[in-house]
Amino acid sequence: MMDKNGKTYDFYVLYTADGYFYGGYSDDAIRRFHVHESGKGAKFTRVKSRHPLKLLYYATFETKHDAMHAEASFKKLTRANKEAFLIEHGVPASIWTK
Repeated sequence: MMDKNGKTYDFYVLYTADGYFYGGYSDDAIRRFHVHESGKGAKFTRVKSRHPLKLLYYATFETKHDAMHAEASFKKLTRANKEAFLIEHGVPASIWTK
């Protein structure tokens, strides 16, 4: 069941140049990633030392509520659990290990 507008919503995870994971949601994760890259996204990703950004993962949901729930759940995880989540979803740990 899609939302009443017929849209789907994405939960996405970015990785910053200074080593942070950033989770968000949007109706288009790829477009939103480009907004973050351009310096016009969330305040957290506007910091120049956090660039370049990498889009590590995204998942599409039928409702905004489900995408927001996925984002909130991810943000509550510890760093180790965020890494485990990403590995379980096919993101190679070599991205954030040095």
